[in-house]
Amino acid sequence: MLTQPLVLLDTNIVLYFFGGRLLNPLPSGQYFISVITEIELLSYPSLNLKEETQIIDFLNKITIIGIDSNIKNFTITFRKQYKLKLPDAIIATTAKSINAILFTNDVRLANLTEINTQAVQIV
Repeated sequence: MLTQPLVLLDTNIVLYFFGGRLLNPLPSGQYFISVITEIELLSYPSLNLKEETQIIDFLNKITIIGIDSNIKNFTITFRKQYKLKLPDAIIATTAKSINAILFTNDVRLANLTEINTQAVQIV
C-alpha cells in the first residue's frame, strides 16, 4: 500500500491557494501547517469577515503542528546557521521534524539542505 507524502505548506503557498494563484492543483498528500502559519493567516490587519471565515474553515480541515522541544532545538540551530527570521526557521524545522516536504516559494528556505522543499508555480 502506497502512503501519501507528508507536505507542510508555507504561509505563502496557503495565500496563493486562497488567492486562486496556483497554476496547478496541489498534488495529493497528507497536508500540515505550522502554528506559525496559522498565526500569520489570522493576524492580517485588513482581514475581512469572509476571509477570516474561509481561513478558519481551512484550519479546521488541516493538521496544525505546534512547537515542541524538537522544533525548538532545530529552530535555534537553523537560526544560528542560516540567520533565518524566527517564523521562517520554525516553519522549516517543523517540516524537518515530521519528515515532510516543505512547499514554499521562499528562496532562502528552498536552499536549506536539511529539508526537502518544492516550489509551486503561480499565475
